Amino acid sequence: MNTSDEAAFRDFVVGRWAPLHRVALLMVGDAGHAEDLVAEVLTRLYFVWPRLRHEAPDAYVHRALVNAVTSWRRRRWHGEVPTERVPDDLDSGDVALEIAERDELRRTLSGLPARQRAAVVLRVVQDLSEREVAEALGCSVGTVKSLTSRGLARLRLQRDGEDTNTGVRR
Repeated sequence: MNTSDEAAFRDFVVGRWAPLHRVALLMVGDAGHAEDLVAEVLTRLYFVWPRLRHEAPDAYVHRALVNAVTSWRRRRWHGEVPTERVPDDLDSGDVALEIAERDELRRTLSGLPARQRAAVVLRVVQDLSEREVAEALGCSVGTVKSLTSRGLARLRLQRDGEDTNTGVRR
């Protein structure tokens, strides 16, 4: 890889690390695993960067991230069980409230099937277009609309206190 490709790749990684980590975190529910998956995907991107640099690196990265999450979920053993820990950044507002809100979001999203979760996270959190999500998931735009709609409906049911399987209020 030449010097300009190296610099462009470095800029891409610096600019996309946090959003990709956030998406991976919402998909897998664990910061450590999310970081590992993003690093794995960016490592793969490095080897194809000269070819993808001028095409669609974002689409490639999102597709690769969804594939990595899917592969990770299919493994029998997911490593150590994470424990609660003190966040590194203690100078931001009400840390306990922020942690509780993030934890609630992760728990809520974990109740969705993997493809619905991926569609909702990529559409709502990452703010990708339906076409971009379809490319990342390897499906049609109609499927993305369906997955997103069903996922959001299920999240609304959970928020309103209904059991998503029976429709009975708790």
